[in-house]
Amino acid sequence: MRIWESIFGRPTGTGTPGFVPERLPQHVAIIMDGNGRWAKRRGLPRSAGHRSGFDRVEDVLRTALDCGIKYLTLYAFSTENWQRSAEEVNFLMNLFSEAMTRYTDRLRERGVALQFIGRRDRLPANLLARMEELDRTRLDNPALTMTLAIDYGSREEILSAVRVLARRAKQGTLEPDSLSEGDLRAALYTHDLPDPDLIIRPSGEYRLSNFLLWQGAYAELWFSPILWPDFGREQLLEALRAYANRERRFGRA
Repeated sequence: MRIWESIFGRPTGTGTPGFVPERLPQHVAIIMDGNGRWAKRRGLPRSAGHRSGFDRVEDVLRTALDCGIKYLTLYAFSTENWQRSAEEVNFLMNLFSEAMTRYTDRLRERGVALQFIGRRDRLPANLLARMEELDRTRLDNPALTMTLAIDYGSREEILSAVRVLARRAKQGTLEPDSLSEGDLRAALYTHDLPDPDLIIRPSGEYRLSNFLLWQGAYAELWFSPILWPDFGREQLLEALRAYANRERRFGRA
């Protein structure tokens, strides 16, 4: 029995919708926020908060797999995060590389495909080499695709896509008047992903912070006061409950 049945129950047939697979989001995206504040409240260095935050990924991923979610996208490092101290940035880059080395085989055994979105020209060589190695070992028909957004910013992504389309128009391979949403979508980092159904923001903040602005146009949003290092199975299930009880109209009456 999948975890959603044990927690939400089977459809009752009494007029209430019950919790059924069709009510689950296909794609969940999470802004992993609050690591620094979590550490500060405990008198710990910010690095301790980041490490604890990465430890939470395992719990959230396991829950997503149990629930049959197909896509999980995690906002790990934004284009604005380069403004942090060199010490913190270097720690994060080393943490990303360490986590990929430690967990890649385990993810593959569980049918999880790992991929990345964001700029790559500013990443350290050792991290970039690890990411490119993983890109060459994609799984066929994965149980879940986990996407890490590293050096990602949605405005930068859209601008990059516009530049691609502008070059095509200049070369004469694209007629500007025929430009469609599909053309722009195909030029985004996320061209091989469905749009997110649910975007989750922990830490008590109520903003998207330059995350999936185009793709999240009709995503359901769910906010939590829980800081990311304390966010786990129960919080994700709470978000899924909320999502399952919403009616998505996509602009329809």
